[in-house]
Order: sequence, then C-alpha cells, then structure tokens
Amino acid sequence: MSDPSAKKIFTLSQVAGSIKKTLSDRYKSSFWVKAEMNKLNLYSHSGHCYPDLVEKSDGKIIAEMRSVLWKGDYQFINQRFIDVLQEPLKDGITVLMLVSITFDAVYGVSLRVLDIDPSFSLGELTREKQESINRLVKEEIFDSNKKLTFPLLPKRLAIISVETSKGLADFLKIIDNNVWNYKFEYQLFPALLQGDKAPASILSQLKYIKDNYLNFDAVALIRGGGGDIGLTCYNNYPLARELAQFPLPILTGIGHATNETVSEMVAFKNAITPSELADFLIQRFHQFAVPVLEAEEFLIRKVPSLIQEKKREVYQLSRQFQLASQNALRTQTSEITMLKNSIKILAKQQLNIEGNALKSIERQVNLLHPNNILKRGFSLSYQNGKLIKDINDIDEEEELITQFYDGEVRSTIKTVKKNNDG
Repeated sequence: MSDPSAKKIFTLSQVAGSIKKTLSDRYKSSFWVKAEMNKLNLYSHSGHCYPDLVEKSDGKIIAEMRSVLWKGDYQFINQRFIDVLQEPLKDGITVLMLVSITFDAVYGVSLRVLDIDPSFSLGELTREKQESINRLVKEEIFDSNKKLTFPLLPKRLAIISVETSKGLADFLKIIDNNVWNYKFEYQLFPALLQGDKAPASILSQLKYIKDNYLNFDAVALIRGGGGDIGLTCYNNYPLARELAQFPLPILTGIGHATNETVSEMVAFKNAITPSELADFLIQRFHQFAVPVLEAEEFLIRKVPSLIQEKKREVYQLSRQFQLASQNALRTQTSEITMLKNSIKILAKQQLNIEGNALKSIERQVNLLHPNNILKRGFSLSYQNGKLIKDINDIDEEEELITQFYDGEVRSTIKTVKKNNDG
C-alpha cells in the first residue's frame, strides 16, 4: 500500500471552498435564465422561498436546479406579479429570472433569484395560448362545440368544479332558489381547477361524462375568479381540444372578465362569472316558459268565447243541414211521385201495346184454327186415329175418316194412286 503521508489530502470544507472560489471567479455577474418554476416552496415562518426550477422537453425534465429567493426580494417581485398579472407567484409557471450562482458548503450549488420579469411570463402565456388556438383552427374543430344544438330545456347538468368553490356556491344558489321555481337536476364531478394538474383532472371527469352523455343536457365548468396565471391551465391544448369536440354543449363560468382562455373560446357558451352562467340557464327556461304561460293565459281567456262561437257555428250548420235535408226530402219525394206517375202511364201504355199485340196474335191463331181452315173448304183425313199427311200413310184395308167443317165421312179405300213425281 502507498504511504498516506505521501498523498496531498484536502478536507471536504477545503474542496467546498475551492468550488465556491472557482464559481465566484467564473460567475461574477448576474444573468437572465428562463425556467419553469415547478414548485415555489414558500416558507411562511421565514418568508423565504426555495423554488425548484426545471426545464422540460416533450414533457420530460432535462435539467433541474434549486434556487433561493430571499424574503425582501420575494415580497417585491410578488407584488409586481400581482400588479401585472393579477396573480401572485405560483407553482407551474414559466419565468424569466435574473440570477446569480451561489455555492454553499452544506446545500451545494443554487441560483439566487434577484428579479423576475412578470411581462415575460405574461408573454409566455400568450404564446402558449395562441399555439393552442392555431392548432384547433388548423384541425377545423375550433367552433365544433358551438355548432351543437342547444337543448330546449337544459335541465340535466353535469358540473365540473370543486365542492368548496365560491363560484359553485353562487351558481347553485341562483339556480336552486330562482323565484320561478324552475327545477334543475345536476351532478357534481369534482376536479382540480388550477395548476398544472388541472387539465388532467378535468379531462378525467370529462371522460366519465362522455361515457354517460345521454344522461345530461350540458356540461358546466365552474370556478371562482383568478388572474391570468391561475387560468393558464385552460389554454392547455388537450383540454381545449376535448371541450371543442365534446358531444354536449360546454358552458363555462370561470370567473374573470378579461383575457378569455382557449377553453372558454371553444365552449358553446362562455359566461364571465358562474352567476352569469346561472342567469343564462334560467333565461333559457324563460324562453320556453314565457310563451307557454302566454299560451295558457290566451287559452283561459279565449277558450270560453271560442267554445260559444263554435257552438253557434255548429247550431247554424245543424240548421242548414236540417233545412237542406228537408228540401232534399221534398225534392226527392216530388221526383218519386213524378216517377211513380210516369211509371203508371208507361205501364198502362205498355199494357195497351202488349194487349193489342196479344189480340193480333189471337186473331192470327184463330185464323189458323182447324175449324176456320175447314170452313175454307179444306178437310182432314184420319186412319186409326192418325192424321194422314202423306199418301204412304194410307192403309187400303182400314177405314178412312174425313173431317169437314160441318161433319165427317167414313169411307173404305179401294185404290191408292200416287202421283208420278210422288
């Protein structure tokens, strides 16, 4: 083994001191750094902050450092954020920081935050927002939800909010206690409404609602007020895309009057506050109920007189029908009488014609009667009771009876002579 006395040995503090001196000599001035403040780490008892700073690529952390923001600097920077963005410093925002590198023998390398530019954070929010808008427009889905048909009565609501949200309380107070006693049915789907975890939380609830969308008429996304930083989650592209393509109308009331978020832009209806959203829903009931009430009042007022008017019309029609029936009956009776008389006349005429025809036939029959024929000099000959029609019918051995008009002659046949052409 080598002799330890021959080695140059440094204490840990000496190494730390060397690193500190090297860093101090190398980084003598402050510089601007862009990073995401993953967690602010504000300690209320001391007022100091120890932000965790990260850089991400495709959602993965590729660099991470700790930093320190002393109480006095924090109070000054935080107030500037409130003045510019109407929001204090929070977790999950991208910031542009003026920093210097420090080294501590116990805590290691860190960045001391000297200043933060709130206008840069505001610009980053605007850029991210515009990127989401551009993608939705390019995909031709930006106005998809607005093109849905809104229910005649938006009675069944799926509400995404936080149970303790003041905005939710205001919303429910208005729809539950409206003076017209309109009844709403709603189900609360709790979700985080701000911070970098909010989009995933809201998307999870939207998935459940979509799987059961036939049970609802619309989705209401409700939260209290907030500044721009607190609303950055609503510019999230996946969230805005899901809202734009949702099968139910999306109603938003997230409580702010300026800088409309992308989620609000793609929603079917965006109200500035939850209270305004509640008023909108009640107004939809009004649009249905008022015409119904007016129709009811009209019916109550008009139906009695309308019934009387219709009774008069029915009576007049019945009288007209009665008179028409009587006239028709008289006309038909007269026509039947005339037809009856005509039938009698025609029948009599026909009987006379037929009677004359019968008489004519009778005369002809009488003329053809054997007696009348005999009177004209004709006779009939019989042999054995049989009328002789042909000479071949005569039997020379039998008696021949000849019938005349006024008697008969019985004779015996001696000779039968036939004609030569017979």
